[in-house]
Amino acid sequence: MVENDNKAAFLDKFNNSLESGIFIKMTLSKPTSSAGDLKNLFIRPVQIKGEFLISYLYRHQTKDITKNYPAREASQVLSGLLGDKFLHATLFTQSNDIQLIYNKKRVPGLVVGKPTLSLLQPLTHDHQKSRLIKAQGNLYLQQLGITNTNFSVSPKMNDKFRQINKFVELIDSMLDYRKLPSKIRVTDMGSGKGYLTFSLYDHLVNNLKLEAEVVGVEMRGDLVSQCNEIARNIGFTNLNFRQSNIQEYDATGTDMLIALHACDTATDDAIAKGIIAGSEFIVVAPCCHKQVRNAMNPEGTLKSLLKHGIFLERQAEMLTDALRSLILEKHGYKTRVFEFISTEHTPKNVMIVGVKKKQIVNNSEILQQIQQLKAMYGIEYHYLEGLLQVC
Repeated sequence: MVENDNKAAFLDKFNNSLESGIFIKMTLSKPTSSAGDLKNLFIRPVQIKGEFLISYLYRHQTKDITKNYPAREASQVLSGLLGDKFLHATLFTQSNDIQLIYNKKRVPGLVVGKPTLSLLQPLTHDHQKSRLIKAQGNLYLQQLGITNTNFSVSPKMNDKFRQINKFVELIDSMLDYRKLPSKIRVTDMGSGKGYLTFSLYDHLVNNLKLEAEVVGVEMRGDLVSQCNEIARNIGFTNLNFRQSNIQEYDATGTDMLIALHACDTATDDAIAKGIIAGSEFIVVAPCCHKQVRNAMNPEGTLKSLLKHGIFLERQAEMLTDALRSLILEKHGYKTRVFEFISTEHTPKNVMIVGVKKKQIVNNSEILQQIQQLKAMYGIEYHYLEGLLQVC
C-alpha cells in the first residue's frame, strides 16, 4: 500500500499543479535497465495552436525525442514510467519541490521541500519557441548587437540567438539544483564577444535565482573592456571579464568550466584547467583539430583510406575528440559527446560534456583504449596528455 500511496500522491500533486497553474517542470532520472539507452526525461508545459499540452523530452544516449500530450494522457504516461523506467522524479512547482525516490527494493518514498524555482517558464505557442533567454527588453542582447532598438532579433543574428538558447538549455538540463554549492563559480575560457557568457549569467542569476559568479577569460583587451562596460551598465555585478590567455589563467575554485570554439589545442588547455581545478562540469565545443591531424601516420589499409584530405580531416576531428573524452574519463569524469546544434546553424557543432564522478575510476582499461587508438592512427601523443602527463 505504501508504494501505491506514495506514487498515487505524487501523481495527484502533478495533476493538481497542472490544474492550478503552478507547474513549472519535472525531471526524471536514475533510469532502470528496462529504459535501454534512455537517460533522462524532461517535462514542461507548452501551448501549441492554442492548446495547452505537456511536452516530454526523452533524452537518449545519442538523440532527443519530443512528444506532446494532453494533460490527462501526460499523467497516464508518467504513471507508466515511474518505478519501471525511472526511479527518481522531481516535480518543480511554485509552491514546493516534490521528489519520488525509489529504494533498492523499488519502494518509493515521497519528499516535499521548499521551491527552488520561483519563476514559471512562458509557454510555447504557435510557431514561437519558448526560450530561456528572451529577446524582448533584454539590454545586453541589444548592446551586443543580437537585437535591434525594438528588441527584435536581427535577421543576421538569428543563428547566434538559437545557439545561445540551445547552450543555456543544455546547461540547465545538467544542473542538479539540490546539489549545487551555495555559490556557483563559472569560468568561460575564450569568451570572445561574451554572447554565451552574458546569457549564462542571466539564466543562473535572474531565471534560477542562484548566487553565481561568472568570469569570462579573453585575450583581446578591447573585447574585455567592452564586455565589462556592458556588465556594469546593466547591473550584472558578479559578471567580470579578464584579459588573459587560457594557459596562464588560474581556474582554481571553478565549479563549471566552459570553452566554446577555442581553436585547436586551446580546447585542450581549457580541459586541462578544468581537470586540475577539480571542476564539477567541463563543457567544450572544439574548433579545429590541427595537432592530431599533423601527427597522424597510419599504416596499411587505414593509410590508403586517409590519403584523401577530406577523410583525413574528418578522422582527425573524430580521433581528437574521442581521445579528449577518454582522457576526461581517466580523470574521473562521465562524458557525453553529441551534436550541440544543427549544422544548419553552425558547422562547429560537436560538444563534449564532462561531469565529475564521485567514485574512484579504474584507469587501466581507459589507458589501454587511449594507447590502442594512438597506435591505430600512428600518433605518438595527444596534446592534452602532455598537459596532464596522463600516459
